Amino acid sequence: MTALRVAMLSVHTCPLAALGGKETGGMNVYVRELARELARMGAVVDVFTRSQNPDIPRVVRLAEGARVIHLPAGPQAPMARERVHEHLDEFVDGVETWRLTNGLDYDLLHGNYWLSGVAGLALRARWDVPLVQMFHTLGALKNGAAVVREHEPALRVAEERRIVAAADRLVAANAIERNALATAYDADVTRVAVIPCGVDTDLFTPGDAMAARAALGLPPGPLLLYVGRIAPIKGLETLLDAVGCLRGAGTAARLAVIGGETDEPIDGHEAEVRRRAAALGLGDAVTFVGAQPQERLRDWYVAADVTVLPSYYESFGMVALEAMACGSPVVASRVGGLQTTVRDGETGLLVAEGDPCALAETITRVLADGALRWRLGREGRRWAMQHRWPCVAEAVCREYAGFAVGAAELAMGRCN
Repeated sequence: MTALRVAMLSVHTCPLAALGGKETGGMNVYVRELARELARMGAVVDVFTRSQNPDIPRVVRLAEGARVIHLPAGPQAPMARERVHEHLDEFVDGVETWRLTNGLDYDLLHGNYWLSGVAGLALRARWDVPLVQMFHTLGALKNGAAVVREHEPALRVAEERRIVAAADRLVAANAIERNALATAYDADVTRVAVIPCGVDTDLFTPGDAMAARAALGLPPGPLLLYVGRIAPIKGLETLLDAVGCLRGAGTAARLAVIGGETDEPIDGHEAEVRRRAAALGLGDAVTFVGAQPQERLRDWYVAADVTVLPSYYESFGMVALEAMACGSPVVASRVGGLQTTVRDGETGLLVAEGDPCALAETITRVLADGALRWRLGREGRRWAMQHRWPCVAEAVCREYAGFAVGAAELAMGRCN
């Protein structure tokens, strides 16, 4: 059987980039891990991304059969996403030049995020192969979140609508996103496959909390954990207010913030968050750890008493799944995909977004009840085991099978 060859597009962000910055997060993990797992199943995957640094290698191996290819498109430096759109023709030409130079033919395209979808439609027109598209986040939903300081541009919403109408297959992380595609973009739900995001359950595993704290040099006492980008839509200010409520009520909880503006100016949103923490008198209670490698992140999940996702919008909430895989109790906002990623009362607890009092009360409940923490951790781990990357890749291959010869064979019996 000839190997299935996939051109995976991740235009605006590289799957190898350090997590935690404005342009990096769950999508980077998704593209990287899905490409690796598809390659393990026997596919050949080339991930094309825009080069943001002329000094990095043009081609980087992800696994046997999977690689990342950095292509120049505009200045080889970070830039705003709407500006990336101006250079998509150059990016598409770069992909085509790569294909011709290397004598390759691809069986299908897999776009990630709206910019990749735009490039994917252009390449589909040249290659006459199907486009499978996953958005990861939707501009219309982000603009409808409770707190939005920077609206997504009309260009993005218009392009998303065009991609939804034209792509051969759409992938949504959950039924909520599928329904949003239908209501906001008039998607035909019969063309939308629901495939949850995944988690590396070999890397993210439960462990000894005391040992993890010792390894991280953490003091005793209740520890809350925030992991993710520091952006207004992530709701970190709500969590800071909740920590203030906890401290005021006599609970000496500490908060570790994992992530940071690796691609943002020093006076960006992180500076605002730091000023807010200082104004609340939380200088000794909040530690900004910065971005952490995945292996180190596992220790933080294990060490934490509660992992908190106070977001105003999440399409899925991969952080919640990583925390659950480590047995860390999760408290999250009742928004977007978190409503399905976190099963309220079973694998975690959900609260109204933007309500620091409700968040503080729920965190207090978890901190005060060891049996509840143990049960949430146990059930969270069981739930995470159903979202292993082999299972995700197999489901993706089932969608590929409708278009590409050989994909069906890859999807048989791999998730075990």
